Amino acid sequence: MIDPKISDVRKDYLRSEINEKQLAENPVEQFLAWYGDAEKANIEDFNAMVLATCGTDGQPDARTVLLKSIHEDSFIFFTNYNSAKGQQLAENPKATLVFYWKELERQVRIQGVVAKVPAAASDEYFFSRPVGSQISAIVSNQSQTMELSKKALEKEIQSLEQKDPSEIKRPEHWGGYALRWEKIEFWQGRASRFHDRFLYEREGEGVRVSRLQP
Repeated sequence: MIDPKISDVRKDYLRSEINEKQLAENPVEQFLAWYGDAEKANIEDFNAMVLATCGTDGQPDARTVLLKSIHEDSFIFFTNYNSAKGQQLAENPKATLVFYWKELERQVRIQGVVAKVPAAASDEYFFSRPVGSQISAIVSNQSQTMELSKKALEKEIQSLEQKDPSEIKRPEHWGGYALRWEKIEFWQGRASRFHDRFLYEREGEGVRVSRLQP
């Protein structure tokens, strides 16, 4: 039986609209324009995105990560390579990113292929982080089971905190990934569910743009 408190939830989208004349020729430029709008709107965690992956077991998985850079046609994020998402990306490098800025009634979906960034880029970002974040990346076996008590992990953290920061090195199991886009869809909520949706797809050396049904 459907819970009426869930099925009765309704929201109409009235803030804005988009049309083909407003779109940038390059989807990354269009993304940056919307990203800038989200920043100007003071949206909390406006760089948060859902990363969806699927390993060889065929079970889709998803979690929220943070966009840290855009390089040419790739979207960059950082994580533990031995984590669940890291293992899934090693098995199947295809992934999807989803941004949802509810205050602007906008969503962006980005499909593409993921590859590790060069070690130098991972080093640069790793050492730009607060020391506490660096230490957490070193001691955490992300996604692995651990003792119910965090005391053992806390002892490792305390031991590293006593070291000179110059002694801290980026662990090989931690670094960046770059998702090179293949498809990017821009969704703008509209009244009565008559949403505006535009899809950019690679077509040879060019880009094809299509309007999708709401």
